[in-house]
Amino acid sequence: MSFCRNISHNPNLRIHPIHFSHLTRLQSLALEGIEIQDIQTKMFLPMKNLSHIYFMKFQYCSYAPHVRSCKPNTDGISSFEDLLANMVLRVSVWVMAFITCFGNLLVIGMRSLIRAENNLHAACIKVLCCADCLMGVYLFFVGVYDLKFRGQYNRNALFWMESVECRTIGFLAMLSSEVSVLLLTYLTLEKFLVIVFPFSNLRPGKLQTGVILSSIWLMGFIIAVVPLLNEEVFGNYYGRNGVCFPLHSDRQEKPTAKGYSTGIFLGLNLVAFLVIVISYSSMFCSIYKTGINATDLRSRLHRDVAVANRFFFIVFSDALCWIPIFLVKVLSLLEVDIPGTISSWVVIFILPINSALNPILYTLTTRFCCAIFQKWFKYASPMLFTFPRFVECVVCDLNFNTF
Repeated sequence: MSFCRNISHNPNLRIHPIHFSHLTRLQSLALEGIEIQDIQTKMFLPMKNLSHIYFMKFQYCSYAPHVRSCKPNTDGISSFEDLLANMVLRVSVWVMAFITCFGNLLVIGMRSLIRAENNLHAACIKVLCCADCLMGVYLFFVGVYDLKFRGQYNRNALFWMESVECRTIGFLAMLSSEVSVLLLTYLTLEKFLVIVFPFSNLRPGKLQTGVILSSIWLMGFIIAVVPLLNEEVFGNYYGRNGVCFPLHSDRQEKPTAKGYSTGIFLGLNLVAFLVIVISYSSMFCSIYKTGINATDLRSRLHRDVAVANRFFFIVFSDALCWIPIFLVKVLSLLEVDIPGTISSWVVIFILPINSALNPILYTLTTRFCCAIFQKWFKYASPMLFTFPRFVECVVCDLNFNTF
C-alpha cells in the first residue's frame, strides 16, 4: 500500500467528506491546485498517520490540526506556528496598539480638563477619539491571542476563528472604522456648510449635535453587528483569517457576505471618502475666492478656516488608510492573487493608521501644546535655538491653534 497520495492540480475534482475515510495509513497527501468547496475537519480525521499535507490555500490547514506539516505554511498574516507570521508583525501590533490607545486617551483627557473655545467641536473630537481607541483595543487583543497561541497556532486556528472572542474583536474593529469614517464625514460637511455658506445659520446646536453623534454610533453598531445575527446567511464573516477582519474576499465566502462587505468598503466608505475630498476642494476654493473678493470676511472665517486646515491633515491620513483598502478589496473581488504580506501590512499598519495619527494631529496643533512648545523653546539650550524656532514656526504658525 502506498503511504503517499498525490492528486494535485485536478481543478474539476470534487472532494467529498468521506473521500479519504479508507486511507488510514496514509502519511502524505498532496491536494495542491484543488479548490475544496465544502472543507470539513472530519475529512482528514480518519488519516491518523498523516504527517504531511499540501493544500491550495493556507486556510485549509486549520481543518487538519493533527498534521505535523502543512503547506503553504503561511498566508502572510498567520503561519502554521503563530497567529502573526513574523517578528515585524508581532512587534508592530503592540506598537500600533500602544500609540493608538495612549494617544487617543491622552487627547480625551486633555480635552476633558482644558477649557475649549468650541465645546461642541471638542465633544466631536472626543467622540472620534473614543472610536479610534477601539482600534487600539482590537490590536491589543490580536497581540494577546498571538502570545496565547505562540508555537501551536494551527492546532487552535479553527477554534479561534470560530470563537466568540474572534467575532467580538472583529466587531470592534469594524465598529471603530465605520464610526470614524462617518464622523469624519459629518465633521467635514459641518465645516463645508459653515465656510462655503458663512451667512447661513447652519451650525448645529447642542441637541442636534448629540442626535447626530448618537445616530453615527448607532449606524456603526448596526453595520458591525448585522453579520453576527445570521450565520447561515453571512457565514463566519469575521473569522475568514487569524486577525478577524473581513477585508479579503475568496471563493468560499458566502455571496451575501461578499456583497455586504463590498457594499461597506466600496459603497459606503468610498462614497464617504469622495464626499470628504469634494467638500474640502470646495472649501478651499471658497476660501480662496473669499480672500480675493471680500477681505472683510477674513476675520469672521479665521477660526473655521483654522479648524478646516487641521481636518484636512486628518482626512489626508484617512486617505492613506482607505485607498489601499479600496484597492485590496477590488483586487480580491476580481480574484487577483494578492500576496499575503500585503494583507498583513494592510491590517496591522494601514487600517489603524488614521486612528494612530489623529490624536497626534489634535495634540501637536492645539493652542495648549503650542504654549508648551513655546515655553520649552524659550528655555531650551542655545545650541538648539535654531532648530526649535523652526519647529515652532511650522507647528504654531499653521493656523491650527484653535480648539
